[in-house]
Amino acid sequence: MANRRIKVLAGDIGGTKTSLAVIELEGSQREVLAQEHYPSTAYASLDDVVREFMAAQNPACDYASFGIAGPVKDGKCDTTNLPWQIDAQMLADALGFRRVWLINDLEANAWGIGILKEDDIYTLSAGNPDARGNASIISAGTGLGQAGLYWDGERHWPFGSEGGHADFAPASKLEISLLHYLQRQYDHVSWERVVSGMGLVSIYEFLSEHRQIETPAWLGAEMRDGDSAAAITHAAQAGRCPVCSETLDMFVKLYGVEAGNHALKIMATGGVYIGGGIAPRILDQLKGENFLHGFWSKGRMEPLMRSMPVRVILNDHTALYGAAVYADSELKRQ
Repeated sequence: MANRRIKVLAGDIGGTKTSLAVIELEGSQREVLAQEHYPSTAYASLDDVVREFMAAQNPACDYASFGIAGPVKDGKCDTTNLPWQIDAQMLADALGFRRVWLINDLEANAWGIGILKEDDIYTLSAGNPDARGNASIISAGTGLGQAGLYWDGERHWPFGSEGGHADFAPASKLEISLLHYLQRQYDHVSWERVVSGMGLVSIYEFLSEHRQIETPAWLGAEMRDGDSAAAITHAAQAGRCPVCSETLDMFVKLYGVEAGNHALKIMATGGVYIGGGIAPRILDQLKGENFLHGFWSKGRMEPLMRSMPVRVILNDHTALYGAAVYADSELKRQ
């Protein structure tokens, strides 16, 4: 069954946006036949989104595969940042698919890496030229996703993780103050509370309070009227707001720290991938010293960290491709 052509309805299900596409695969080649994006919070369930897509596109797919922001167990998922309960078998029965697969969204990203093109990736650090072994992926967006790719000696096998919900570990007086600030709001302060869109906003609010600086009226209006994290990021990149600049610097360093933590825990000598919607928008900042300094600074393990290639995924459709690739892999096993 190798290199036969299959057509899959693939989905990337996030807390902010749900992307659906009909993808045709043949070997490492892909063709997107139809694609739509939907605001996740505008729908009561994934079923509703898929029905709307199918009514508009009439995709005629026998199979569907969805990467979902949340833990998946036994074909079921309670989404982390949405009030959705998703059951693969119930979806298949309700929508007429022969088979539906659910996987973690970062696992879907990991499955998609293998079919990316050269210009879909930017290398922050080349690492060892002959690097091989396990790999990792970490993606900040609405939340903080993490996954691994186990190396069996011949190829990588992706697996999911919920490491973004592990305890935030401050390492400086300022970061300890940030932890104390967040503990006033949350019983449990995870890395996701810091390295994500909502984390960027929290860092800004903390620094504004810590520095005793009021939010400028123009920035307050932009934050109220649109995406607060994007408003802070744009202000930092334009040099319009010192607190925003400090916020982005701190965010980038902490992103690097946790990327290194994750890579170290799964011995990602084969490479580290930075995915998600935020990374491509702050690529210039990731190229600076803060990110890699945070990534590399692991004491006696720094030489090991420097040996790991670090790459940014620029293609925001990677999870969609990966969901389809996973379905193809499962069908080949049958």
